[in-house]
This record gives sequence, C-alpha cells and structure tokens, in this order.
Amino acid sequence: MRFATYEHEGVERAGAVRDGVVHPLPGGGTVLALLEQGALHDAGAEALERHSELTVDQVRLLPPLKPPSIRDFVGFEAHIEGVSKALDGLERVPEEWYRAPNFYFTNPHAGYGAQDDVPVPAGCSVLDFELEVGAVVGRSGRDLTPEQAREHIVGYLVFNDWSARDLQKPEKNLGLGFSKGKDFANTLGPFLVTADEVADRRDPDGFLDLEMTVALNGRLIGRDTLANVSWTFEEMVAYASRDTWVRPGDVLGSGTCGWGALAEHWGRLGERTPAPLTPGDVVELTVERLGTLRNRIVAGAADAYLPRARKRGRTPRP
Repeated sequence: MRFATYEHEGVERAGAVRDGVVHPLPGGGTVLALLEQGALHDAGAEALERHSELTVDQVRLLPPLKPPSIRDFVGFEAHIEGVSKALDGLERVPEEWYRAPNFYFTNPHAGYGAQDDVPVPAGCSVLDFELEVGAVVGRSGRDLTPEQAREHIVGYLVFNDWSARDLQKPEKNLGLGFSKGKDFANTLGPFLVTADEVADRRDPDGFLDLEMTVALNGRLIGRDTLANVSWTFEEMVAYASRDTWVRPGDVLGSGTCGWGALAEHWGRLGERTPAPLTPGDVVELTVERLGTLRNRIVAGAADAYLPRARKRGRTPRP
C-alpha cells in the first residue's frame, strides 16, 4: 500500500493511494497516529474500498508523516569517497567509517512536501541536495537483532537531506556535529510505501535493488542503486535500537547514494560543476517503486542572524 498526507481545499488529511487516486483514511486519522495504534494497514484497506475521485494531481502532497525523530546514516562508500575530498580534502574513506553504521540526528520539524518550493537558508551560498531512501519504523523496539528489525520496518520513502555546504564545513570543525548547515529542510515523500511493495526487489543478502536517479533542471546527473548501500536497513535499525528505543514513525535515512549530491561531483571533478543551487533550479530525485520528489529552489531570508561570542578575558574565580 501507499500512504500520503495531503492538503486539499485548506484541509490536511491522510489517505491511501492507488492508481493515482487518493482515498481518505476513515475517521480523519493521521499516518503517525495509526502507526502508533497498529491500525494503519486496516485503515488503508478500508479506505481503498471506498470510492474516491480525488487524484494526486489535485492535492498538495505533504510529508507522509511527521516523524518523531530522523536518524540519518552515511551508508554509501562511493558518496563518502567523493564528498570527503570536496569538504575535507581527504583522498580516502576514513577507517572509522567501516567500523559501524554511523548516523546523526537531523531536524524532524523541517519537513517539506514532494513538490514544495524550498527556500535557500539564511547565510547560505553553497546549497546542495542529497538523494536518500528513508526506512520508517512501524512499531517500537529496543536492542533488536537485524532479523527482528525487519518486522519493525513498515515501509520506505524518498528522502532529500538538503545541505548548506558553506555553513556545514565550519560547524564540523567544532566536533559537535551539524547544526544550521543541516536543520533547515528535509523533503520526505511522495508516499510511505509499505515494505511488501518492494519485497520482490530484495537480493539474497537483504539489500533492496531499487534504482536511484538525480535530475537537475531536467538533466540527469546521477544514478545509483540502493543495493550499493553498505548496511541493510535491518542492520541500521538494529544498531539504532542498541541501548535505546526506536518508535513508530521514526525515519532512518540510508545516507546519500553515489553521485547523489553536488558535493560529490565537486570532489571528483575538482571544481564546482554543476554549480551550487540557486533560486529557479529544479531538483528531481527519483527512487524506483517509491516515487519522485520535485522541488524548486526559491529565495530565502536575506539576512542571517549571527550572534558573535564575547571574549571574556576574565580570570576565573577560585
């Protein structure tokens, strides 16, 4: 099944989608609430039995759900090879990358829909996209094995982890992780596609072989497959659940695929080609079976609030 959250005539609702037709979920429930109740599948089946003439083209698609948290992994070796050279001047993948499927937490409150305009963040002049797949947790779990984790993944969506590269680089130097270089926008969608819809594309090692492509202003500039990720989603969920909980609606990003970001092109080519995103650019990220995100870049805030630290220069009290 496919689930969408959408806005139509000023009202936000959730629905099941089949053949381009949106069938509103009964009772006005949200995707997240129904996941938490363990009732999403039944609600979707009931919705699809009802007649509807509302099509996807008639609504504004919102993120399919409002995730309680977003963990973003760094799962593609090819991406690390390219982007490390662009951002850090490294010619190789750091040895630490191979030891575990590392992740960071990004902003669950910065969601944009599949066709929304995305503004340039304040103070940014080097805007970039990142093509990923997100796995959505369907039920709570703690200290899961990868085998157990498979039963906790309800489905998948396309995930654009936008990056302000010029803000991101100095933030890394502090060693605390990303802040304003990352938390301004995430595009999620267009649908939450349940795991059974892609189960036939799973290879013997548990990886999903789904083509991933990037087009910029109508021109294809990147292609990879989700099967090139170095850890399965089950392994990522199991690692994320170590000593803590994963909850319904949590999103776990695969990391950016090979050739899935401009910074990777810059690192491999040694120049900023294609150029950083500017207002008017249109980014299309497509994952086989999951759908397409198509976002236009627009102008954002002109001024960036940047409070400078005060150099105290005082002698500490004894």
